[in-house]
Amino acid sequence: MTPFVTALIGPITGLISEFITDKDKAAELAYKVATRAEENAHTIKLAQIDVNKTEAAHKSLFVAGWRPAAGWVCVTAMGNNYIVVPYVDAFSGLTVPVLGLGELMPVLLGLLGLGAYRSFEKTKGVAREN
Repeated sequence: MTPFVTALIGPITGLISEFITDKDKAAELAYKVATRAEENAHTIKLAQIDVNKTEAAHKSLFVAGWRPAAGWVCVTAMGNNYIVVPYVDAFSGLTVPVLGLGELMPVLLGLLGLGAYRSFEKTKGVAREN
């Protein structure tokens, strides 16, 4: 469950116990609210997975290729920071700006996680044929 949903459930269940005096009935309603919130969050995640599958299966590079493109942008920035900048600084004396990786590292790490999962799929013979 998302932190936002979790933060909302507490006050809602608190309000239930204020308006319903029967503790068993209040606990039952609080349980139903929490369960419904969890079911909705799960449904949203499943819908996003379906969208991801549809995008990944698309033949167009502009639809299926955005994840690899994001990965190449991150790798290019890392290559600039750790290969290009040190050599240019050492051999030419020029100062080349270092690209900010603070915003790119979460993207790259997320993509690497997906990449590891895809590699696992390939070893199990689930690889998609292009």
